[in-house]
Amino acid sequence: MKLLAEQVSKEFLRENRAKGTNSFFAVQETDFALEEGTLTVLMGRSGSGKSTLLNMLGGLSIPSSGRVLLDGNDLYALPDRERSHQRNRHFGMIPQGQTALQSLTVLENILLPYSLYGEEPDADRAEELMQLLDIGSLRDAKPAELSGGELRRTAIARALIRRPAVILADEPTGDLDDENTAAVFRLLKNAAGAGASVLVVTHENDAMQYADRLYRMHAGVLTAE
Repeated sequence: MKLLAEQVSKEFLRENRAKGTNSFFAVQETDFALEEGTLTVLMGRSGSGKSTLLNMLGGLSIPSSGRVLLDGNDLYALPDRERSHQRNRHFGMIPQGQTALQSLTVLENILLPYSLYGEEPDADRAEELMQLLDIGSLRDAKPAELSGGELRRTAIARALIRRPAVILADEPTGDLDDENTAAVFRLLKNAAGAGASVLVVTHENDAMQYADRLYRMHAGVLTAE
């Protein structure tokens, strides 16, 4: 699937006691295409706007201007429920922070995308991902028992469980050591090789060696390298 942003921007309002309400653009008006079979890396410092762009691409944040097209269909023209269904069906989202449900085991968290719509879970795929990410022995553990790196790898397995057509990863290796970082990028590279459109947002220079395409963002302005 091809994901295309046309002239998208994101403007926020903020309060200032001295000057009152003013606005700023976290993402300046830009075009961006995420191609099938490609691993794209977007570099930039914290606060540069890269996570904001990723959230707009993923159907999580309505652009202030422009459109986001998934295979030609305007993602934000869909009702909220249908957009959520499309995201669950076609997108693998790896967010920053810890997003595991505390009441579920590692395995149950990984299989959650199937549970949301009452679909038959792919237990074999979950087992494969747990082994590749070295969390197979933790399948029955609860999130409170896990380290930050183990929680991150659980989130990555959950994002990849349905072999999504589009993978959007926000700082996916921030909690990981070198060995697990390499394992995660191999998984993402293999997903791109199988036809997925993959975007990795990061400030880590090591990611560049895996990139088919490289972009940078500074003060909301996107540039290709």
